[in-house]
Amino acid sequence: FLEGMPAMLPAAAMAAAQESRKTRFYVLEQYYLENGSQPGRIHEFLSKAAMPMLERVHKGPKIVLEALVAAHMPQVAVILGMESMSEIYSISKALFSDKDFGRAFDQWEAGEPPYVSSSATLLEATTYSPEIVKPEKAPPAPRIFELRTYHSPTARQWKALHERFAGPEIKIFHRVGVHPLFYSSTVFGMNRPNLTYLIPFDSLAAREKAWNAFGADEEWVRVRKESIDRSGQISSVIQMSLYRATPYSPIR
Repeated sequence: FLEGMPAMLPAAAMAAAQESRKTRFYVLEQYYLENGSQPGRIHEFLSKAAMPMLERVHKGPKIVLEALVAAHMPQVAVILGMESMSEIYSISKALFSDKDFGRAFDQWEAGEPPYVSSSATLLEATTYSPEIVKPEKAPPAPRIFELRTYHSPTARQWKALHERFAGPEIKIFHRVGVHPLFYSSTVFGMNRPNLTYLIPFDSLAAREKAWNAFGADEEWVRVRKESIDRSGQISSVIQMSLYRATPYSPIR
């Protein structure tokens, strides 16, 4: 849990000063499970050890998700918002310096493997990405979260993709009921260069209604055509996964 991230970060990057009180990076950890004891074990570890400890050492956004539709299921995803790369290292150090957390981690890993495999992706928030704000009142039921990644064939088209989002596309999103929590680009991970964003919906029905309205929006039809005419097909691979927030997720 965040254990492998510090080794990925060059010392110069970890030492770089970042703007204070602003989420600049997101760590996305995905745990690929098999049916049986693994789902129950990871939820017990996260709910009873990892999340309580993170609440003490990290004040940034924290989201825990369980896959509904994904390439590998069962799956649990953890998303943590960070102010800087150095914060990733300091939080990891704080976690594994705590004896209670260390015992819980060792217990989780004891016996049969706790998961089939895992991945860690470092995302950098875009300049137009909003700041995640925890609702004062939790929703009555855990929301649906859609994770989308758009891969661009070239850096030029990737830049055009971000320009389209930062310009008219976000305005259309908000008009039809699509309100992403963040927009980002992958620093370390698959399908670079890309745009990755996370959208909460109250329900699957609300999601379907919003995307149907988006696809039929006259301004979006025009904007998309203009974008393709100007820069070609600026996203060649689109990956989509649906999750439900866990009951113990700080943001759900």
